[in-house]
Amino acid sequence: RQTQAACIPAIHLHMTAATMQVSQKDFEKAQEQLKLLKKDPGNETKLKLYALFKQATEGPCNAPKPGMLDFVKKAKWDAWNSLGNLSQDSARQKYAELVSSLVSEESASQKKDASPEEGRHDGYETLIVTTRNNITKIMFNRPDRKNAINRQMYREIIKALEEAGKNDSTIAVITGNGDYYSSGNDLNNFANTQPDKIEEMAKDGAVLLKEFVDHFIDFPKPLIAVVNGPAIGICVTVLGLCDIVYASDRATFHSPFSQLGQSPEGCSSYLFPKIMGLGKASEMLLFNKKLTAAEACAQGLVTEVFPDNSFQKEVWARLEAYARLPKNSLAVSKQLVRSMEKEKLHAVNSKECEVLMERWLSDECINALVSFFQKKSKL
Repeated sequence: RQTQAACIPAIHLHMTAATMQVSQKDFEKAQEQLKLLKKDPGNETKLKLYALFKQATEGPCNAPKPGMLDFVKKAKWDAWNSLGNLSQDSARQKYAELVSSLVSEESASQKKDASPEEGRHDGYETLIVTTRNNITKIMFNRPDRKNAINRQMYREIIKALEEAGKNDSTIAVITGNGDYYSSGNDLNNFANTQPDKIEEMAKDGAVLLKEFVDHFIDFPKPLIAVVNGPAIGICVTVLGLCDIVYASDRATFHSPFSQLGQSPEGCSSYLFPKIMGLGKASEMLLFNKKLTAAEACAQGLVTEVFPDNSFQKEVWARLEAYARLPKNSLAVSKQLVRSMEKEKLHAVNSKECEVLMERWLSDECINALVSFFQKKSKL
């Protein structure tokens, strides 16, 4: 009995040392694998990786807390500090596991891309764009980010609309991949801006937004939104510029502008009161009211609502029938319906972008965004 008792600690220590050695080896290997990734894993994942790396190499957060307006450093500090007293061994292990999952996801994605979907357009990273059966489908493809629109995605949507407007398709359809239609503007567009670059960001953002909305105003063919899930912000406001909006009964519509110290865009300040009346539009645009699909349909923003379990089947059967109609007749008819409003819509878009640029530079907006990120970091 005494001999056995003496041996057990020695065996335990030997196993712990071996485990630590393997953990360090995996950690170093994971760092090399991370450098080989081709796809950007997104800001949230990069913050997790940063925090785990710092915890693994330096231990618990020991850096002074950055200023509130230094969004990037503050986000990094919050991520590291949130790990608390997690041991360095555990941090190394979690870092290696996270990198391994990213490598596996990218490998699976590459295998899928090796057999491209019929009619799929090349040159897109944040969208899946296909043309089949006379329909160009533009699908938001950032499901891990709830299809939030970052700057790259804005530019890719502009490009997709330009291509769809010129190709042989009869109609164009916008929809989302995954559970969300889109969670709207990716607020990391703001978080990753240095304080001394805020004015430049606001000007560039207003120019990009104006161009984005202009492409909806000028789109020459029938443009149909297939809202498969919750829609927020810019992806709600431009629905007024679509010719038809079909929604799943699980979709919701939310434009929380004043909550973030901002103001309406997408020509919603003009079109929403026209579509749903001043009072209902004010509830949405001023007081952040979230509409169910049924409410949005009753107020005229949505054309028709379908049960979620049959949504895709019913909608796409209808869209394929529309796409068999004479292409030129549809385009000419759309131009007649929309032509009287175009000049007005471009003027509204310009004014909205001008006001938004001022909002982005205001203390009120900056404070609202800081508050948003503080709440988010505590979740």
